Amino acid sequence: FSAHIMASLPTWERKARIFLCVLGLFLSIYALHVELSRERDPEYRAMCDLGESVSCSKVFASRWGRGFGLVQFFVAKDSPLNQPNSVLGIIFYTLQMGLGLSLSKKAALFLVFSSWVSVAGSLYLASILAFVLGDFCMVCVSTYIINFALLFTNLRRRRAIKGLKEKSQ
Repeated sequence: FSAHIMASLPTWERKARIFLCVLGLFLSIYALHVELSRERDPEYRAMCDLGESVSCSKVFASRWGRGFGLVQFFVAKDSPLNQPNSVLGIIFYTLQMGLGLSLSKKAALFLVFSSWVSVAGSLYLASILAFVLGDFCMVCVSTYIINFALLFTNLRRRRAIKGLKEKSQ
């Protein structure tokens, strides 16, 4: 049955998911590398630091670079629960890729739900970027675009699985 569904899903969906998740993972790992390098060496200059108002390391080092700037209100700033946003990105893209292998309705629902959460987080962080930090972060904006594209991909998958399961009943 699941082989039938997999064959019925458009191939672009699987390819798009892999491409988006790998790119998201790469950007999240790079962001974590920049943040850790900056913590060790405040003079560290990342490839994405192009100027005073185009600086990803400045954004990652800001209070909003960890736990969306919100977790610190509930736990200590240096708590293990207050992780860099890039760590959350690594977890998110890994889950998106792994659950993308499952064809269950529950997996499709979780993919859509987690995508909506990532899009809400992206909109929140984009507003912080634009209106609070007054910075442009290429890595950040790229992940926001990936998150929107994954939402679109997940909505299409959910609709396809729902339609195929209804046809088979």
